[in-house]
Amino acid sequence: MELARKQYLDQLIKKKDNGRVKIITGIRRCGKSYLLFELYTKYLLTQGIREDQIIGLALDELPNARYRNPMELDQYIRSKITDQSKRYYVFIDEIQFVSEIQNPYIDDPDARLTFIDVVLGLIKIKNADIYVTGSNSKMLFSDILTQFRDRGDEIRVYPLSYAEFYDAYKEDKRHAWRDYYTYGGMPVVLSLDTHEEKSKYLHELFTKTYLKDVVERHRIVNDTEVLEDLLNILSSAIGSFTNPTKLSNTFVSEKQIKIAPATIEHYLSYFVDAFFLQKAERYNVKRKKYMKTLQKYYFADVGLRNARIGFRQQEETHIMENIIFNDLKRRGFDVDVGVVEYNCTDRIGKKIRKNLEVDFVVNRGNQRYYIQSALTVAEPKKMNQETESLKRIPDSFKKMVIVKDDIHPWRDEHGILFLSVEQFLLDENAIDL
Repeated sequence: MELARKQYLDQLIKKKDNGRVKIITGIRRCGKSYLLFELYTKYLLTQGIREDQIIGLALDELPNARYRNPMELDQYIRSKITDQSKRYYVFIDEIQFVSEIQNPYIDDPDARLTFIDVVLGLIKIKNADIYVTGSNSKMLFSDILTQFRDRGDEIRVYPLSYAEFYDAYKEDKRHAWRDYYTYGGMPVVLSLDTHEEKSKYLHELFTKTYLKDVVERHRIVNDTEVLEDLLNILSSAIGSFTNPTKLSNTFVSEKQIKIAPATIEHYLSYFVDAFFLQKAERYNVKRKKYMKTLQKYYFADVGLRNARIGFRQQEETHIMENIIFNDLKRRGFDVDVGVVEYNCTDRIGKKIRKNLEVDFVVNRGNQRYYIQSALTVAEPKKMNQETESLKRIPDSFKKMVIVKDDIHPWRDEHGILFLSVEQFLLDENAIDL
C-alpha cells in the first residue's frame, strides 16, 4: 500500500535544488524515510534523475553503523559524487545517530567533529542537493538551524492525519474515526489486522524506540522507571493543565517518590525534543500575554498515548481534542490554549474574577481562530458551557465549535460556527467556512 504524503512531498519538490539543506524532522517511524527513499526518489526518477545520482544512507540500520563516524560518513558521500557534470541528491536518514568524535588532526581534546561539520562541507559541493532527517528537535534546531542560519529549511513530518488515514482505510469508512482515535496514525498500523498486533506494535515503539532513544541520548541510568511513570501520568491527563510542580506532587501522592520539579522539567523537554509530546502554552486572550504557570501536553499520536495505558481511559472528548491539536499543528498553525478572564459577583454579592477556557487559540500570520472541541452541544446547558468563553472574547476573529456529532455547518446568532470533527479534519478549507 502506497501512502501519498502529498503535503510533504510537495514541500520537498518545491525546495528541490534551492541551495539549502532540507531538514526533515518528526517522531521516529512517522514516515520520514518512506517520504525520502520511496516517494521523493520515485519523483526524482520521473524527472530523469538516474539511480546512481541518488545517494541514500539510513544511519539507524546496523550495516551502516560505521558511517555514524562523521569522517567515515563524509568520505563515503564524497566517494559517490564522481561526475561533476551530474547533479547528485544526498539523503542522510536519522542523522542524530552520527557520533561526536575528537578531531584526529588537532591535539586538543575540545576540538570535536560532528555531523554539523559533515553537512556544512557537503552543502558547499555545487552539484549536490542535501537532505537529512532527524528525530530530535533540540539537536537539530540548536546545531543545524543555528549554524546554518539561512541555509537550512525544515520540513516537519507528522503521523498520518485523519484525512490521510481515511483515504488509505480499506474497511468500512464508517469505522475509520473509531479506529483512528483508538490506534492513531502511525503508518505501520494500517498494515496490521488485529487489536493485539496494533497494541504490541505501538507499545514496543515506546519501550524499544522512543524511550530507548531518550535514555541513550541523555545517558539516563537510574530513572528509566520514572520516565515510564511520567509518561503514564501524562497519558492519563491529556487535555488537562499541568506543570512540573504539579507532576512532582503527583509522584509524591501516587508513587511515594520525590522527584524535583526541575528534573521533571528536563524529562518533559526530552519528550518534546523527541517529538512524541507537544506542549501548548496558556494564553490570556484579553490581556494578550502568556501565563507561564500551567501548560498542556498532547501526544504526537493518540494511538501511542492509548497504548501507553493499555487502551484504558478511552474518553473520546480528550482524544478528539488531542487529534484536533495535532491537525492544526500539521497545517502550520501556532496553537495555544486560551483563558478568558471576566469579572462577576458571587452568591453574596462579592466581586470575583473567573477564568473560562478556550481549547485552542490558533494563529498563522494575520489569521486567528478561537476553537472549542466538544463531543456534543445538543443540550442547552452544554451549548452554553462551550460557547460562553467565545462570546466573551472582544474581537472579530472567527470563533468555532467542533463537535463529534455528524452535523451540517451552521452559525448561531453570535456568529459562532459549528461543524463536525470529520468535516474539519477531512476538508482543510472547512476552517474558513
